[in-house]
Amino acid sequence: MSGMDATVVAIHGSGEGEVTLPRRIFMVGATGTIGRATVDALLRQGHQVVCFVRAGSPSSSATAASNTSSRSSSRTSALPDAAVIRQGDVTDPASITRDGFCGEHFDAVVSCMASRTGAPRDAWAIDHQAHMHLMQAAISAGVKQFVLLSAICVQKPKLAFQHAKLAFERELMQSPLTWSIVRPTAYFKSISGQVARVQQGKPFLIFGDGTLTACKPISDRDLGEYIADCLHDAERFNKVLPIGGPGNAITPREQGEHLFSLLKREPKFKSVPVALLDTIIAVLGALGKVIPPLADKAEFARIGRYYATESMLVWDAVANRYDADATPSAGKDTLFDYYAQLVRGESAAERGEHAVF
Repeated sequence: MSGMDATVVAIHGSGEGEVTLPRRIFMVGATGTIGRATVDALLRQGHQVVCFVRAGSPSSSATAASNTSSRSSSRTSALPDAAVIRQGDVTDPASITRDGFCGEHFDAVVSCMASRTGAPRDAWAIDHQAHMHLMQAAISAGVKQFVLLSAICVQKPKLAFQHAKLAFERELMQSPLTWSIVRPTAYFKSISGQVARVQQGKPFLIFGDGTLTACKPISDRDLGEYIADCLHDAERFNKVLPIGGPGNAITPREQGEHLFSLLKREPKFKSVPVALLDTIIAVLGALGKVIPPLADKAEFARIGRYYATESMLVWDAVANRYDADATPSAGKDTLFDYYAQLVRGESAAERGEHAVF
């Protein structure tokens, strides 16, 4: 049902019966790579999109007049002209209501917002509390639907940001809103950081033998389309939705082998023992008790270890294993096609805060 104009769709569970498209969408997290792709998808489907971004962020317009109201539309270089941009503070419930919703009608909230570092304080402030403020403001404003971008790693929570995300997921599920919780597997950007180092003649780094983990990575474009479709696909209402990209699950070793093949070079790997990460975590954790900034670094090391040892696939708790076959796929973009684009210089890897390498 992509590309709809005045199509009528039923929003089951919302109590509102039928809603006519295009719809008004309140969007947060729009300036991240997934957020931008989602905004593009929403606009292609004909929705009206209002993006709430933080004032003074690097993506905000540097030329906005000093006397421009935070309610006013201002352009960002990252977002399309068709999107309305409003600036404010997502950690401040009053700002969300005053500067974001502005007393206007919105049909749905879409959130691609996430903590920037995964550090405990940041995670609970953004992944949980800011989302709580957003949800409560949305309910007060009469919004009926909420689509949340989460992460598949919350299936086996060991880290602060995972617990924070799960805490909000539970609140959203218990709310009066029609909800969809999207849990994607690995992003292309998160596993493309070694392309440049391999091009420079360096080895491809792996943990263990490179087969400890696997994932079904999904592109920004395909994930953005999937998130946007949650607004009208009744099969996705009030559900947790793990989602990966097309094709089989891929191990880090297979990623490296394919990259060397693209570059027409003999594979050259360097194994990093997981025990090294354990040592780093233990040292930073001990020092963090007396030097607080090192506590955050210990958490970053834990995040790195998690991704080095846990697959980004659906977890089968009964069988006690990850299940690639049970991990749904969507879209058409493949990681190896993306690698080819990077090698040819047609794309540039835009890495996130959580990149391991």
